[in-house]
Amino acid sequence: MGEFVGAIDQGTTSTRFMVFDHGGNEIVRHQLEHDQILPRPGWVEHNPTEIWERTRAVIESALTKGDLRASDLAAVGITNQRETTVVWNRRTGRPYTNAIVWQDTRTDRIAAALDADGRGDVIRQKAGLPPATYFSAGKLQWILENVDGVRAAAEAGDAIFGTMDTWLLWHLTGGVDGGVHITDPTNASRTMLMNLETWDWDDELLSFFDIPRQMLPFILPSGNPELHGVTRANGPFGGEVKLAGVLGDQQAATVGQLCFRPGEAKNTYGTGNFLLLNTGHELVRSQHGLLTTVAYQFGEEKPVYALEGSIAVTGSAVQWLRDQLGIISGAAQSEALASQVEDNGGVYFVPAFSGLFAPYWRSDARGALLGLSRYSTNAHVARATLEAICYQSRDVVEAMTADSGVELEVLRVDGGVTANQLCMQLQADILGVPVSRPVVAETTALGAAYAAGLSVGFWGSTDELEQNWQEDRRWEPTWSDEQRAEGYAGWKKAVSRTVGWIDAD
Repeated sequence: MGEFVGAIDQGTTSTRFMVFDHGGNEIVRHQLEHDQILPRPGWVEHNPTEIWERTRAVIESALTKGDLRASDLAAVGITNQRETTVVWNRRTGRPYTNAIVWQDTRTDRIAAALDADGRGDVIRQKAGLPPATYFSAGKLQWILENVDGVRAAAEAGDAIFGTMDTWLLWHLTGGVDGGVHITDPTNASRTMLMNLETWDWDDELLSFFDIPRQMLPFILPSGNPELHGVTRANGPFGGEVKLAGVLGDQQAATVGQLCFRPGEAKNTYGTGNFLLLNTGHELVRSQHGLLTTVAYQFGEEKPVYALEGSIAVTGSAVQWLRDQLGIISGAAQSEALASQVEDNGGVYFVPAFSGLFAPYWRSDARGALLGLSRYSTNAHVARATLEAICYQSRDVVEAMTADSGVELEVLRVDGGVTANQLCMQLQADILGVPVSRPVVAETTALGAAYAAGLSVGFWGSTDELEQNWQEDRRWEPTWSDEQRAEGYAGWKKAVSRTVGWIDAD
């Protein structure tokens, strides 16, 4: 068996390949961005072929950089941006159109129609999700209805669907020459098409979107000793490597943070924020705007479920300050600018650029800066942006406590924004609980590596993984209860001003 485990981390803005040793330490990585295609307001697309080419390139570059070959890898795991939808021809390998990204809101009428006639309640019950533009089924329906030739090809068995994990697995295992067409329960549970109790595609849910069942991939466990396939010798690994783990990115981060016990929670700060609470084998149906999702399924074990709060715009709000407003030259500068003021000066920023996700689920909301006066400066706007990241996370924590009855004791955090010390201190202050960051911040890739390594016996058990987790930094709350309550009341008032901005048709 090889002495390392690899992880393909296919994200919203970039793709990377990382290699870890038995202690969970990073050995090598390579990362490349891909284009964000924005054809119309609310539309967000990726070129699937570009993403596959970038995936090949990062694998080859990382292996060269680390002087590694296929035989050095015991297994490889895949983690991916979830919900992003690809349809391609199984005979030619060519996508019929660009991938429709999770952030895309073109399916708002499809989502609204589901709630108008009661189908939404069936989706909530069976799939654990509210009807929303976020999830894959509406995107797939849109492609079937709007891209010439796709429906006929789907009914003939030629057009197939997948999320990014499926697209990459198909290519890595041979593509048109026998590539496997599979996914795992964490990704399948984000489509609005999988029944959470049977762990399989549901015919009634498929009928709501008029999706031919033969388009869909086969669902295998996230960590699968029977393997998700083996790479081809002519692929980017240059030899056979076992593909033994697949997890959607936020579930991968949950595994990477070792949240294996009910009640343990993590928050990933990326393009958006994703807070997951492990609920064990119990299927907790949210009454407070959260998603019920599969956290992971290893081998023959029953799936472990989670409550999730998905927030659309957090780290990307900082990018907006840089790219659209031009008040900072780089993401790291947001901390220095926000530190120039003691507080937000009464300014609140609700970054509802594509509506509000959890726990509000309001696609009619739009972004707003509120409380501005002549006193307000770009530093107040920068601080309000960091606070918005933290207040949105508090909204989700409040909903989780209401749903689960579990009071959060500590929040494990990961992702790029955790490098911002001020933002993490604000998170502790706004939540009123300690915030803990691990030594290995790349928990998404690490979680995919863990799933693959556990499957092939590289690690013997989840208990063995516990020894790898080490705390790097902890932030303790410093605000008074009064400060915390007053700040949160201002945030709730600001949110109330943003909903209903877009008129429903």
